[in-house]
Amino acid sequence: MMIHKGKIDRPFHRDPNLRPNKNIFMGVQILFGVLLFAVGASIKLVSEWYKNEKLKGLIETQKINTELSFLKTQLNPHFLFNSLNSIYSLANKKSDYTTDAIITLSELMRYMLYETDKDYVPLTKEIDYIKNYISLQKLRLKDCSGVRFNVRGNLEHFIEPLLLISFIENAFKYGTDYTGKTSINIEICIEGQQLTLKSNNFISINEKNKASSGIGLQNIKSRLNLLYPETHSLKIEESEKLYSIELVLNLKK
Repeated sequence: MMIHKGKIDRPFHRDPNLRPNKNIFMGVQILFGVLLFAVGASIKLVSEWYKNEKLKGLIETQKINTELSFLKTQLNPHFLFNSLNSIYSLANKKSDYTTDAIITLSELMRYMLYETDKDYVPLTKEIDYIKNYISLQKLRLKDCSGVRFNVRGNLEHFIEPLLLISFIENAFKYGTDYTGKTSINIEICIEGQQLTLKSNNFISINEKNKASSGIGLQNIKSRLNLLYPETHSLKIEESEKLYSIELVLNLKK
């Protein structure tokens, strides 16, 4: 009987410490799932936030447009009322200029009806509108030699319609005393993209009651704050006998 010397084969035994830990594996799965959920939730939150911000922006835009439309509807009757008063004054005096005044008013109304529904109008058209308004006011004055209106600079720009007229209306409303004496100086200057309107007028003692005078001015202040929140400045100075304004704004390209 032969005996073979050598190593005796033993069954292979793995180290128990090297076996996969099921608890760790499950923990990794759970952590991965939590991460996926967190990422998904974050994406959803960001998406909802973006939608809400977009909706808020749309609501704010609609609100501004509604307010601007309302301010325009306030301005038109205010202007019409003042213009009709001027024509009534001419008719009451049986002035030969009454017909001219009616024709000028029709030009003003045509502009208001067919141009002011646009967001922007050529600056030249807005200046022509102001010139027609001043012509209408001159017709009712006994002496218009004290009215001075000057425009200089490049007019090849666009502007929101009826943005400047309230300042000029106020100048004529309070720049004429009971004798018909008038002192009004209006200047519009355009340099680059910047428009400057300067206006000063004598304050009539008869017109010290300002209970209703602020309608047009308050209207235009609101429009300026909506349209040019950071790109305009308005200075108003008033003494016992003189009222002056200076408006500076950056015209939009």
